[in-house]
Amino acid sequence: MNIAVLGSGTIGKSWCALFLAAGHHVVAYDPDSAKKEGITDFIQASKSALRRLGYQSAGLIERFRFVQNPMDAVQGAELIQENAPERLGVKHQLFSEIEPYLDSQAVIHSSTSGITLEELQAGLSDIGRIIIAHPFNPPHLIPLVELFGNQETKPRVIESAREFYESLGKVPVELQKSVPGHIANRIQAVVWQEALHLAQEGVASLSDIDKAIANGPGLRWSIYGPNQLFSLAAGDRGLEGFIEHLGPSFQRWWSSAGRVEINSKTVDMVREQFKKDDKDISDMKIYRDQILVKILEAKIAMRDNGKPEEE
Repeated sequence: MNIAVLGSGTIGKSWCALFLAAGHHVVAYDPDSAKKEGITDFIQASKSALRRLGYQSAGLIERFRFVQNPMDAVQGAELIQENAPERLGVKHQLFSEIEPYLDSQAVIHSSTSGITLEELQAGLSDIGRIIIAHPFNPPHLIPLVELFGNQETKPRVIESAREFYESLGKVPVELQKSVPGHIANRIQAVVWQEALHLAQEGVASLSDIDKAIANGPGLRWSIYGPNQLFSLAAGDRGLEGFIEHLGPSFQRWWSSAGRVEINSKTVDMVREQFKKDDKDISDMKIYRDQILVKILEAKIAMRDNGKPEEE
């Protein structure tokens, strides 16, 4: 398949590495010529991890091309993965530039983190040819892709998108209703809000709150989601039994949950408590990706051995 990747920042270059590793032809667009070297470096740097996950074409750049004109990128592309900055005006400007050059059956998949599909569609004349296909960073490793199409979306576009991402080894989920932030980002936002609230109230430091999540529920969340985990905790009685047993406690915790505003008070607290780590950021990203690969390898092995996956 011929794929155009529009926007070559953190998300865009990660998509490039995955699409190429899966055997597709990729044209990447970015107005910054310096991004070409960043993409090719990233493709090579991600080769080892992707090959461990079964992508034998990882690291091959013969099918890759970089352009600084979005119209050149989309001509002949069957799929456009859009990763422009998260500003609606910027995305609409990009859509107006590329739409006259799109093939008749080409579909735009937007990686938007939180803009709604209806807001994106307002930037196109043919509003049925764009969907939300939001990945989780880094998309060349994290399996999740959140899909959404509405009543204006052309027939079978969502089904084709699901089949495409599944062919890459991704785990697509489909939203049934439009909501800013989709699914996972909204859940992340609520967790982060309570983390900031606990720190503001002096319950624990931001550093210790991070440790509590990473070494507690975060480990379990990489296996099952909260509904399945709480159901397992109640044994034969399932989620209903869990609610009967601990529902009142959860209700109490919910009622005492905090609301945090992103203001000077919050920024000052973050600046004071969460100073830049002594480790180099690039080293931390490498460490993150190495752990992610090990987790994914374990999940793939268990799946191949017939063990139950997440519901």
